[in-house]
Amino acid sequence: MSPKTRSLRSAKLGVVILVLLALAGAYHFGIFARVAEPKILAETLVEMGAWGYLAFILAYTVLQPFGVPGTIFVVAAPLIWRWQTAFALSMIGTMCASVVGFSFARFVAKDWVSARIPARLRKYNESLERNAFQTVVVLRLILWMPQVLHSFFGVSKVGFWTHFWGSLVGYVPPLLFVSYLGGEMFDASGRIQPGAWPILAGLLIASLLIAALVRAYERRRPSGGLRDSQRGA
Repeated sequence: MSPKTRSLRSAKLGVVILVLLALAGAYHFGIFARVAEPKILAETLVEMGAWGYLAFILAYTVLQPFGVPGTIFVVAAPLIWRWQTAFALSMIGTMCASVVGFSFARFVAKDWVSARIPARLRKYNESLERNAFQTVVVLRLILWMPQVLHSFFGVSKVGFWTHFWGSLVGYVPPLLFVSYLGGEMFDASGRIQPGAWPILAGLLIASLLIAALVRAYERRRPSGGLRDSQRGA
């Protein structure tokens, strides 16, 4: 084994150990309990004052890629801050978590992660090869931010920046929607209010409509130019 290979394996092992220590520390200090529900998370961040902004982003970035649902953070944000602030923080946290999840799968545990990608996502490999940017946008728009989707993109052939910008575009509509209407959709405990179901149905319909428009655009656009642009990504 070459020194370079040994150094790379040591670096990967170090990252894995660091992640495990961070998760163990979060459990020991009760952080998981505090982010278990939007209400508890909101109360904790309010108590922190201005430091709550940084704590929100850091907790989102570190915890979401490794098991904590991102919706807890997205729902909690409009319960605490004005919708403009909630949207900005949710966007930053979601993008940071996506980059961490993508990078961990690609550079640290690619073989282990690749063996655990479900077949329902693998079927999109061909679409990623043909139209990477559009496929990332559509999947983020419809599925949002599950950890397995971060991992799928990480082990795929999609370029880092194609994933980054595609995710950014795909996240904007749903995060803006939840941030703006969060106060009407969720109560102080973070539970869905009865009147929120028509709003959620509208969001689903809008997401499917946008996805259909993107796919229609893909079919109309010449494939050669797309492939050339993806090679340069």
